[in-house]
Amino acid sequence: MSWFEAIVLGVVQGLTEFLPISSTGHLRIVPAFAGWADPGAAFTAIIQLGTTVAVLIYFREDLWRVARAWLTSLRSRDRWSPASGDARMGWYLILATIPIAVFGFIFKDQIENGARDLYLIGTVLIVFGLVMWVADRLASLDRSERSIRRGDALAIGLAQALALVPGVSRSGATISAGLLRGFNRETAARFSFLLSLPAIVLAALFEMRGVISGSDPLETKAGDAISAGEVVVSCVFAFLVGYASIAFLLRFLTRHGLGVFVAYRLVLGVAVLALTASGAIS
Repeated sequence: MSWFEAIVLGVVQGLTEFLPISSTGHLRIVPAFAGWADPGAAFTAIIQLGTTVAVLIYFREDLWRVARAWLTSLRSRDRWSPASGDARMGWYLILATIPIAVFGFIFKDQIENGARDLYLIGTVLIVFGLVMWVADRLASLDRSERSIRRGDALAIGLAQALALVPGVSRSGATISAGLLRGFNRETAARFSFLLSLPAIVLAALFEMRGVISGSDPLETKAGDAISAGEVVVSCVFAFLVGYASIAFLLRFLTRHGLGVFVAYRLVLGVAVLALTASGAIS
């Protein structure tokens, strides 16, 4: 991998982690369009740490408040159903993270290999784009963050697990699930962004375990080594662009729906399928 590729892939990660268009899908599609080797699932998971830092900094006050309230609830008798909304949010984020952790571990091999097929990614971009369109059309938008309950957290967490398939989009799945549960767009997006933290960190730590032990060296699918410096550069650009993407999407969703992202997914999905079938990309 070249330094230029590392920068481009970092920018792509930052742009697509929070926009509902699939970061893992784009980190497979962009190299294919450019004629580069597939950077692989491990690289994809690790550079997501850059966007994780963006979430930590952007929502630092909310996260600190939730963390303090959750820790306080551990010492109370009503720890499983605390009166504090912030403490409940902490438990809901943990509950919503369980499905992706379980399914990610069970289907690790399929995710790293078969799920990166371009035919699959193109098809999923289209199909889940239509799911997002339906969710946006049916959304009642009458619930706020204060009304989140355990059932909502579990439903959104199950939706997040779908994002293990490249092309689905973690933010797209969780925002769509939030909309179908009746939440307004800003609440659905905020919960989605906060929920990204444990999922991304767990995935990155899992992949780094193999890299550090040497059992799974960090390299492209073509066998080219990826240096630590290139990973750091990608993470930095992912952080910078990701921070801007969070701010943009939260403002955008207060006034607009998901239509523009649905249209983009449909066009890109058709292009990926057509180019793959013609042999133009592989």
